[in-house]
Amino acid sequence: MPHELKWIDSEDIGILLQEKYPELDPLTVRFTDLHSWVCALPEFKDDSASSNEAKLEAIQMAWLEEYQDANED
Repeated sequence: MPHELKWIDSEDIGILLQEKYPELDPLTVRFTDLHSWVCALPEFKDDSASSNEAKLEAIQMAWLEEYQDANED
């Protein structure tokens, strides 16, 4: 995983969010909360103002994939 994450590192961010919030379904998270949580990650070093809906959606989908993998029966 890269040492410093940017908005485009959706897969790596998704993994970190799954590790931090393992019981939370990513589809229930508002983008405003998602934005805050990404910016609060210690590895995240990008400009908080440079996010947009497409970048947040890519992170949410990457997190969802990790969430689904972790919750397979």
